Amino acid sequence: MFPNYDIIVVGAGHAGCEAAASAANLGSRVLLITMNLQTIAQMSCNPAMGGIAKGQIVREIDALGGYSGIVSDKSMIQFRMLNRSKGPAMWSPRVQSDRMVFASTWREMLENTQNVDFYQDTVKGILVKNGVVGGVKTGLGHEIVAKAVVLTNGTFLNGVIHIGEKNFGGGRIAEKSSEGITEQLVSLGFETDRLKTGTPPRIDGRSLDYSKMEEQKGDDEIVGFSYLKKSHIRPEDQKSCWITYTNDAVHELLKTGFDKSPMYQGRIQGTGPRYCPSIEDKISRFSERDRHQLFVEPEGINTIEIYVNGFSTSLPENIQYQALRMVPGFENCKMFRPGYAIEYDFFPPTQLKFSLETKLIDNLFFAGQINGTTGYEEAACQGLMAGINAHQKAKGLDPFILKRSEAYIGVLIDDLINKGTEEPYRMFTSRAEFRTLLRQDNADLRLTEKSYRLGLASQERMDKVKEKNTNIEKVKEILFQTSLEPDETNGFLKEVQSAELSVKQKASQVLLRPMVDLKEMMAGISKLKEALHTFDNETIEQAGIQIKYETYIEKEKELVAKMSQLEDLVIPENFNYEKLNSLSTEARQKFIKIKPRTLGQASRISGVNPSDVQILMVFMGR
Repeated sequence: MFPNYDIIVVGAGHAGCEAAASAANLGSRVLLITMNLQTIAQMSCNPAMGGIAKGQIVREIDALGGYSGIVSDKSMIQFRMLNRSKGPAMWSPRVQSDRMVFASTWREMLENTQNVDFYQDTVKGILVKNGVVGGVKTGLGHEIVAKAVVLTNGTFLNGVIHIGEKNFGGGRIAEKSSEGITEQLVSLGFETDRLKTGTPPRIDGRSLDYSKMEEQKGDDEIVGFSYLKKSHIRPEDQKSCWITYTNDAVHELLKTGFDKSPMYQGRIQGTGPRYCPSIEDKISRFSERDRHQLFVEPEGINTIEIYVNGFSTSLPENIQYQALRMVPGFENCKMFRPGYAIEYDFFPPTQLKFSLETKLIDNLFFAGQINGTTGYEEAACQGLMAGINAHQKAKGLDPFILKRSEAYIGVLIDDLINKGTEEPYRMFTSRAEFRTLLRQDNADLRLTEKSYRLGLASQERMDKVKEKNTNIEKVKEILFQTSLEPDETNGFLKEVQSAELSVKQKASQVLLRPMVDLKEMMAGISKLKEALHTFDNETIEQAGIQIKYETYIEKEKELVAKMSQLEDLVIPENFNYEKLNSLSTEARQKFIKIKPRTLGQASRISGVNPSDVQILMVFMGR
């Protein structure tokens, strides 16, 4: 019934979809197994992609040839570039998606990807022989053979849903959990633990009074995620989100349900996401605040369903409902379904290699929430990398690894493997020490050529990057050569409250001033507008950033060069840490467990001190 596959991907969430697409586009024959073909790429929580640091990840996925950026752009109902008031290292694109269009677009793209087969079944375990995975066992009793397996089980591994005092098995509401995989992996020597996440109630948008809320419109300029620049929604057709707030009365009512809360009664053992707490956690931890912000987000263009971002909860349904009706604008709200918490198994990611292959079982890869992360974007990028590396391993090729200095994806994987996580891991710009280099605007310049050489990024993508680089250099050259006279420039400088010129000055020098932006210069100085009018906004923005922040960029490049010296010092695979009596006990234990590949990796392991790294260097003859 089943041919022999190169790769089997288990689970069709964000990680599984990207894994299947990347492996197939590289040439592997892929089987994507899911419990329900109707829920491929389901947006289980909020109907949005991107945001702070997450937007950078989606653009990196796109630059590498993944699908998430394209799907997000096609299903977009609102676009915003967050943090525009800060420097470009902090700018983060975010897309509000049509939930149903997002999922249907993902499925359509997968169905149009050669080498991807689909099968609806549960996976009960993996086939293992002599420490190498060889396929999977399904609920219907099939044994399907493959050279590599990627597990992307999301929240389904022994998932338990909690609503007040009620709890029942499930991977998502109205969907059964997955059993058998955790138990088998534990028997093979893997460590496992529990995590928890949650979701808010869904509301009938017709029952809300938006006049009592603050409107949050999309941007006038829609950039989107994909560098391929497919068509987007028109700015004037975007759907608005809305902002409202809880109050003391809401908080007091919520507190009456704490005695039935699964979190406070100890029925949930798993740790929840610190940076996306439930509403009951917020009013408990931040008791000094008299209100909390709620984002009222539409689920799509042609639906009345509303997602109440900021009101994640597992309190009893009646408490949720009564509290919501005390929120301004929600006085007459009707609930589609209550919020709930879900507790599930994950496997501490220190058990993985940088390729996301497990250390215990060859050719077995983990991606997504099974590794302790939270968020669609974090899952999708892991799926992309796991799919790439499963293909590489199945074909006998070298793994594809991104360094911390090359991508947010590299930061995420490096953090997981070296530090592990005891709570759902979420990406932030603060986690990336080289964030001036790892901006959302230059992900294609950083990554597309690497992916093209690998065979994943298309010729179209590579041609666009070459053209973009050429045009950026042309714009920079114009700015370095064009002299601006005081009489044609001072009107603009006065408008932006910058000191006026007394002598002519190169445009590149004027651009270095605080409060001066290249697009605004073009709008205010006709000579510059005439010189640059043939270039698109993306090229103008990129050239402006490179000139304006050149000093900071060069400093980060120097730091990367220094750090890379440690990355180039490879630790022998079977290095005997037991003989290093000078090492701290914690460092020795961590080195034995994690088996760092380089001194750079060793230096980033939690609990390892600089002196431990120096001791390693001495014993390696450095």
